[in-house]
Amino acid sequence: MTTLVTGATGLVGSRVVAHLVAAGQRVRILRRAASSLDLLGSNSEKVEHAVGDITEADSIEAAFAGVDRVFHIAASLADQSGADRRFLHRVNVAGTANVVNACLHAGVGRLVQTSSMAAFGRGFDHNRAIDETADWEASSSNSDYAWSKHLAELEVFRGIGEGLSAVIVNPSLIFGVGRTTENTRRIIESVRRRRVPAIPSGGTNVVDVEDVAIGHLRAMETGVIGERYFLGSQNLSWKEIIETIASAFNVKPPKRIVRPAVAYAIAVASEAIGLVPGIRPLITRERARYTAATFTYDNSKARAELGMQFRSFRETMTRIAAELSVAG
Repeated sequence: MTTLVTGATGLVGSRVVAHLVAAGQRVRILRRAASSLDLLGSNSEKVEHAVGDITEADSIEAAFAGVDRVFHIAASLADQSGADRRFLHRVNVAGTANVVNACLHAGVGRLVQTSSMAAFGRGFDHNRAIDETADWEASSSNSDYAWSKHLAELEVFRGIGEGLSAVIVNPSLIFGVGRTTENTRRIIESVRRRRVPAIPSGGTNVVDVEDVAIGHLRAMETGVIGERYFLGSQNLSWKEIIETIASAFNVKPPKRIVRPAVAYAIAVASEAIGLVPGIRPLITRERARYTAATFTYDNSKARAELGMQFRSFRETMTRIAAELSVAG
């Protein structure tokens, strides 16, 4: 059995590959020619490499030949520099459509699509926990990234309608070591180096990348066709998140809570500075709105149907701090 992993060189993909390799699976990764292999480590030598780009349908066809299962993890992330709406659509929506079509053409037996909790939407009652039953509603609370992941899910459902066996997983805010300048590692480094002047007023759900990887594998094995599974651990305020990170590295957390109006004003100024080539905005207006709100999520379905047991955020940060300490 051959398993193809897209996005294998990223935070989640590299951990999925690690679990597959450890289980003795035959693994093929689809990557771009310029992709860094650092997160794969020695596993890069234990997998077959197919070079292509999900945004170019012709370049990925050969990668799907003879493949039994696919983990489609490749995506443009919400905080990726230069990830405007058109770019997000090209990678997350059109790219997923290309993957779905390639799966159908090659007769792939099973697809697990990596979506996001953002794809549930945030346009409804904030007083109830969000889960997989949420129907997308247009709202200013939904980011361009959320919109792209919602549309990507529709491509998967279209594939299911055409006979594809597919399952969707929706991770929350994923924490892992990863690369210093990417994903939540940027948050970790900012707190670790005491570069966070104030704490956002809202809250969100967090999860360990190791649990997300395990969730992918379990969704592949036992997930029900057409179902979504939320992979998230704890609902925490940003104050709790930042204080837990600070505690893991034995540094003092900031004490001030920044008011939403102030955060938004800072974001406007930051985006203006970010217009200078080579300078990345400290915070965007979209992120200021998101971090000022509190969203809670329910992981009951993943625990009941996939047998998931999620680590606490304190466990996650203790592990990450230990790994970074060893790495120097």
